Amino acid sequence: MSVAGPPRAPRWAPLLLVPGGLALLAGLDAALTLAGVPAPAGSPRLALLHGPLMVLGFLGTVIALERAVALRAAWGLLAPGMLGAGALALVVLPDPLLGRLLMVQGLVLLVVVYGALGRRNGDPLVGVQALGAVLAACAALLLTRLEVAAVVPLLVAFVVLTIAAERVELARLAMPTGAHRALTAFAAVLTGTALAALLWPSLGGRAQGVVLVALTLWLLQHDVARRLVRSTGLPRFAAAALLLGYGWLLVAGLGLAVLGSPDPTTAGYDVVVHATFLGFAMSMILAHAPVILPAVLRARLPYSTPMWVPLAALHTSLLARVVTVLRDASDGWQVALVANVAAVLLFLLVTVGTAVAARRRPERAPHTPPAAMAAVPRPTAPEEHA
Repeated sequence: MSVAGPPRAPRWAPLLLVPGGLALLAGLDAALTLAGVPAPAGSPRLALLHGPLMVLGFLGTVIALERAVALRAAWGLLAPGMLGAGALALVVLPDPLLGRLLMVQGLVLLVVVYGALGRRNGDPLVGVQALGAVLAACAALLLTRLEVAAVVPLLVAFVVLTIAAERVELARLAMPTGAHRALTAFAAVLTGTALAALLWPSLGGRAQGVVLVALTLWLLQHDVARRLVRSTGLPRFAAAALLLGYGWLLVAGLGLAVLGSPDPTTAGYDVVVHATFLGFAMSMILAHAPVILPAVLRARLPYSTPMWVPLAALHTSLLARVVTVLRDASDGWQVALVANVAAVLLFLLVTVGTAVAARRRPERAPHTPPAAMAAVPRPTAPEEHA
């Protein structure tokens, strides 16, 4: 039986997604510019900010807003607000310093939000997510002095720890006893290897790759998605997206284990970075969107068959990108990159179209098998398990 919690977030909270969405669009434009493909803005300045806009501006804002909504305290919205303001500053100001400093503040506030959530429920998995946010804050601070490639190990750890902790929490019934302790140990080692990769890129990068492979195999072994992929509807869609995401994280881990921290001008760098942030992170967003976004936006987003189209397009185009970059086929790589961008935009269009169509239909309570709930996140705060 759940208990009453603190007041809900203000109704204007979903507006904080707007700068995150702008960061996503600017980041996609920057990707096209970097590839030498005609882009709507085609700004060389934005092209240099592609990584921070996508990982901290977009993913960071979405994660911070979801956590602030889970906390259900108005002050928690300062975290996504600062991250969104930082993204806007990166896009519109000629000097990126202010935007980067705002992002640092937003990520520090996200750590505080995790601290409040941890005090409320005592869940050690919140501590794992907080550790990821600390690494992201360090990366954002280092970006005031270093290039993006130098802090990629920290950003990889941020995304992986955040998503892995969420998966262990949501699938805890299928997880072995002590899964939270195992993940905490993985988190400590992954953090150590990420920091080592800053000082000794080759050795630290290889160590981080080995840890990523081990963590991915552990998650694959215990995540209920392996069973639910044989079900139907939303559970099957979410499970398929999860498994595909794990597959790309395995690719990234193997790439790091073989190459260490690859040079940003090489094909290995393109594979590792986009296998992590596009193949893994974006696939997880697609898997969780039908439940996470309604919780944040207060709008219905029922599962629909067209959701499979951007999912298939994302992974097909990413596979083509990996093949063409490894074969040094520049023309094919550019086509695949454009298809990557189109897949993400198609996901946005399908999401908006589904939400608009749902508003025009009377709401019906869907029947979801109890076991299927582990495949997708719940729109409640993590403490509400009783």
